[in-house]
Amino acid sequence: MKIGYARISTKDQNADLQRDALTEAGCEKIYTDTASGAKAERPGLDRMIADVRHGDVIVIWKLDRLGRSLKHLIELVSDLSARGVGLQSINDPIDTTTAQGRLIFNIFGSLAEFERELIRERTQAGLSAARARGRVGGRPKGLSNSAEATAMAVETLYRERRLTVIQICEKLNISKSTLYRYLRHRGVEPGD
Repeated sequence: MKIGYARISTKDQNADLQRDALTEAGCEKIYTDTASGAKAERPGLDRMIADVRHGDVIVIWKLDRLGRSLKHLIELVSDLSARGVGLQSINDPIDTTTAQGRLIFNIFGSLAEFERELIRERTQAGLSAARARGRVGGRPKGLSNSAEATAMAVETLYRERRLTVIQICEKLNISKSTLYRYLRHRGVEPGD
């Protein structure tokens, strides 16, 4: 049986193109995930791997939709191969049910890993260049004006000890972790 796997990276993206291609390729069942390729947690992939049986063929839109890294991809395909499960890619000349397909798979896997490393290196170089020009990325340090006001209210209510931590959280509509972060920001160690 042909089983499809589609993955998109964000909820803003749409997996319809992949699903349509997998259906056209003859997949009887399609598993999907919305997760970054680098993330380990992909429940659709995990369910598919648990469900496939000897003789099944997993069909993917493109090789980069399946593995987190070259190592993960090779381990996954080796595991599937040992279980008698093949892999076919619609947009890459990969069909691990043949010797030539296995060779091509290894070459394409290496190229995909190489491409990800290049992107990572370019990103790091861009960040370094921006820092050298005095630009700093990431979240601004400290709290916004409204958060600073809430932190002051948290400190006051906490020091008065008239309300419990949970009551303060409910009154100010914040979580306990936020309350403790605000207290530390104000120089109050929780438990004082």
